[in-house]
Amino acid sequence: MNKPTFSPTQQEEPPRLSDDRDREHAARHRPRRRWLWVTACVVLAVVALYFLLRSHPSSPASPPGAGRGPVTPVTAATAHKGDIGVYYTGLGAVTPIYTVTVKSRVDGQLMKIYYKEGQTVREGAPLVEIDPRPFEVQLTQAQGQLIKDQANLQNARVDLARYQELIKRNAVAEQQLATQQATVVQDEGAVKTDQGQIDSAKLNLVYCHITSPITGRVGLRLVDPGNIVHAADTNGLMVITQIEPISVIFTISEDQLPPVLKRFRAGQRLRVDAYDRDLRKKLSQGTLATMDNQIDQTTGTLKLRAIFDNKDDALFPNQFVNARLLVEEKQGVTLVPTAAIQRNSQKTFVYLVKPDQTVTVRNVTLGTTEGNEAEVVSGLAPGDVVVTTGVDKLQEGSKVNAQVTDGNGPRPSS
Repeated sequence: MNKPTFSPTQQEEPPRLSDDRDREHAARHRPRRRWLWVTACVVLAVVALYFLLRSHPSSPASPPGAGRGPVTPVTAATAHKGDIGVYYTGLGAVTPIYTVTVKSRVDGQLMKIYYKEGQTVREGAPLVEIDPRPFEVQLTQAQGQLIKDQANLQNARVDLARYQELIKRNAVAEQQLATQQATVVQDEGAVKTDQGQIDSAKLNLVYCHITSPITGRVGLRLVDPGNIVHAADTNGLMVITQIEPISVIFTISEDQLPPVLKRFRAGQRLRVDAYDRDLRKKLSQGTLATMDNQIDQTTGTLKLRAIFDNKDDALFPNQFVNARLLVEEKQGVTLVPTAAIQRNSQKTFVYLVKPDQTVTVRNVTLGTTEGNEAEVVSGLAPGDVVVTTGVDKLQEGSKVNAQVTDGNGPRPSS
């Protein structure tokens, strides 16, 4: 049989139909893909423009103060003339001017106590009493011995007068007269010794009644009544510290000494303020009394003593304080709040609010800083308005809405 034969045209027909379908399908979907790409590009462009405008709210070519974004609210203050003090601050401790440990000067039993712990006692006030009876007995014995020796002395003087008359008639030997003179002198010595014993017994009786040597505050009782105390005891009966007035001993560096020494020698009364540990609360005010006679080489500091009246008992012995010595008071200088002072690695500056409610950077030179105020030596004049809060959002030419604060509270700047 003859095999059927196929022409080339008949063999390629099915592939040609398939290619036509693909081309028709691709032609139908090509416009849709093109629009998807265009839409994506537009979205990306809008997002990029949004972030660009957000990071650059104003055009660099725009003039200062015009069209530079929203107004920034800030708090400002006005530079003014005033007085400011120059202080030296040093660490110190409250030290009583007098501290006395009261001890017994005789041996005996502690009988009575006339004070209360923590009580303020006056000089000469009775404190405790030691049993006086042993010393009263000693006084009686010394008085009796004195009477006996006075009688012997009187008899020896009578005999001496008799021998002096007899020696004129050569009735006695000169040796007997000399012996009698020595006897009189011995009896006079015995009488003086007896008088010393009497005075000693009387003094011991005084020591039995212990009084306060100073005016001050009594501490806790160290010995209870009924105990036997001795003059040789290491511990005392009580401790008394002077509270009014009281002193503070503090230190300053040797570099700060010359101006202090100059004013102190000129007779000026330098004020010293005592503050608490955190330098927040002022405890008391006093004056500089004296200073040490040498500088501590290990620390390079000098000790000073200030005296405080302490009428309100604000200072307590051994209390830690910060002492602030007023060396000088500058008057009529330009002052601004310390919050307005800004610094970087090159300069010290402030943001000055101009009349058109824009700010400009103004370089300043500072002098003394005390508390919340700083002295401006150059760069500002009284009446200038400077920004105190909100400076982190500012730059040269920023538009602001400044609330100026003064002693009467906040007010809008004009």
